[in-house]
Amino acid sequence: MEEQIKFYEHKLVFEMDPSDLFDALNNGEKVIAIDARKAFGFEAEHIPNAINIPHREMSVETTKHLDKDILYVTYCDGIGCNASTKGALNMTKLGFKVKELIGGIEWWKFDGYATEGEKGNKAGLKFECAC
Repeated sequence: MEEQIKFYEHKLVFEMDPSDLFDALNNGEKVIAIDARKAFGFEAEHIPNAINIPHREMSVETTKHLDKDILYVTYCDGIGCNASTKGALNMTKLGFKVKELIGGIEWWKFDGYATEGEKGNKAGLKFECAC
C-alpha cells in the first residue's frame, strides 16, 4: 500500500486537471497556463489568459521574460497530442516549475469552461484573473 500511495502522490506533483487549474486561476494562485501548440491552434481557441509558447520554440531567449516563481501548466489539444508533454519537459529543463494539464483544452471545454480566440466559447464558466 505504501508504494501505491507514493505512486499517486508522485503523479499529482506533475499533473493537474481542468477543475484544479480553474480553481487555481480563480483563487489568484501564482499559475499561468501555457499553450504549447503552434500559434494557429492558440489563435483559434485557448484557455483565457493563457500564453502561447509552442514547445518547439521554448528556449532561454523565448522564456526570459517569465517569472520562475510561478507554476506553469502546459496544455495542448488533448489525449491525441503530446505538445503539452514536450512543453512541460522543455520548461522543466529551463528551470521552471511545471505541471501538465490532463486532457488539454478538449477536457477544459468538456468540463464547461470558457475559451477565447476565433472559435472561443465565452458562454462557459469564467474566472476572474488576479493578474
